[in-house]
Amino acid sequence: MPSLYTIQKHFDTIDNFSNHEELLIHILQVYLNSLPIKDAYLLRYSPIGFVAEGIIYLNESEGAHIGEIREEIRSFPIIYSAIIDKKAKYCTGMDYLKNISIKYVVDSKHNKLLIVPIFIGPYVFGYICSTHFKDDIEINDTFLDDLTSFGHMVGHLLIQSNRKSKDISLSKRELEVMMLVANGDSTKEIANIMDLSELTINQYVKSAIKKLKAKNRSHAISLLFQQGIIL
Repeated sequence: MPSLYTIQKHFDTIDNFSNHEELLIHILQVYLNSLPIKDAYLLRYSPIGFVAEGIIYLNESEGAHIGEIREEIRSFPIIYSAIIDKKAKYCTGMDYLKNISIKYVVDSKHNKLLIVPIFIGPYVFGYICSTHFKDDIEINDTFLDDLTSFGHMVGHLLIQSNRKSKDISLSKRELEVMMLVANGDSTKEIANIMDLSELTINQYVKSAIKKLKAKNRSHAISLLFQQGIIL
């Protein structure tokens, strides 16, 4: 695997992308071109309902939108583990059969699954799922640690891109609170994390809901995902 510094250089041109989708495609292209991996499914994740939704699929020769994929990730132990631990995970053989969905299988000859969570701090925005690999790949603990760092790098990149490209109506505090809500934290937990009262947290949530013209907090989080403010 190339050094993380080398990979980072491929991400130094984020201002050149005219929209969010172009940036996501570029991220997957860097992933495929830098690693002995042949395919990549990019999915967004919301802890509200533990739901993952497909965004884009890319392999060495083609790509597709995969919005039809919608999973409750607790049904996939390896994906759930990767998200909870914020670490890249890999399985093969019998473990693969216990963890994979038919939606991700292109060729029955392949029986491997790699999950790379995309995160920053406590927030997991999504993950990259791969099932096809080049013959010379060796997936060991060092490789998985590097992939974890890659997922963290992508998390920072997406936050940076969103802050530059989105006209976010929420204040910094409101956005921080809503990201914690999206992470699945309760009002009490958010109050403890931010060292604020629960009443203040509820006021930030109500204000954010009003600014987003949402029906409730779940709807507000959904809108933030749809707008690309949260992947």
